[in-house]
Amino acid sequence: MSVELNGIAHIQLTVRDPDVCVPFWEKLCHFLEMKTLIRSDGIVYCIGSRTGILVRGAAPEDRPDELGFNQWRPGLHHFCLRARSREDVDAVHGFVASELGGLVVHPPQLDAFAPGYYSVLFEDPEGIRVEVNHVPGRGHFGDGGRLGPDGGGPASTITEDGLPD
Repeated sequence: MSVELNGIAHIQLTVRDPDVCVPFWEKLCHFLEMKTLIRSDGIVYCIGSRTGILVRGAAPEDRPDELGFNQWRPGLHHFCLRARSREDVDAVHGFVASELGGLVVHPPQLDAFAPGYYSVLFEDPEGIRVEVNHVPGRGHFGDGGRLGPDGGGPASTITEDGLPD
């Protein structure tokens, strides 16, 4: 027996500086048409768009060292939210760059990861990376996808240029 998931129910992030991160995430969630369910000192939990994002400040004794966030340490590298269109990806990019002042790692671009894969990648104030993407049709499961009817099947590697083999 197997189970097909229905997306991600929620993501919980623990941050060092909730005074900066909580407002950033709440504004971003509201832009993504999510509503605030919980808001108090050092915490926000927004729901909608078939998911939830909870951001909470770490207790002072649990805050990491002053080295800052490192994408290559064990732990979260990034997470990706699925948009309904390329225009939505462009709108998120505009909002993050102009309203949130977030660090844009790469502006909206086509990527070789899947047919038509279009995404923006940015960071929150602590360097947690968030990607928003749009993949038309069925992506890897559709025509031209690796797992589609005429696809090449599972790849053996992933590179900056996508799935090369």
